[in-house]
Amino acid sequence: MPKAYWIAHVTVTNPDPYALYAAGATEAFKQFGAKVLARGGPVEQLEGEGHPRNVVIEFESMEQALACYNSGQYQAAKKHRADAGIANIMIVEGA
Repeated sequence: MPKAYWIAHVTVTNPDPYALYAAGATEAFKQFGAKVLARGGPVEQLEGEGHPRNVVIEFESMEQALACYNSGQYQAAKKHRADAGIANIMIVEGA
């Protein structure tokens, strides 16, 4: 079964509630056995629209990644992000 990758491109507009989101989301990722491959850090935007914060998280499967996203723990954390930034989030299956 191929792994899956949660990819997020984010612009944080209100750091305090976003920090609450990040803390809660991190706990959800741990609960679902996720491995953070990239979180923040320098970025070189080469094409298209970019965001200053980029995150890549590895899951054992697409099912595991979707279960994390749909979990009560992640959804509770997500509420803190609602007015704290602009986010584009996707889950892609590995090759």
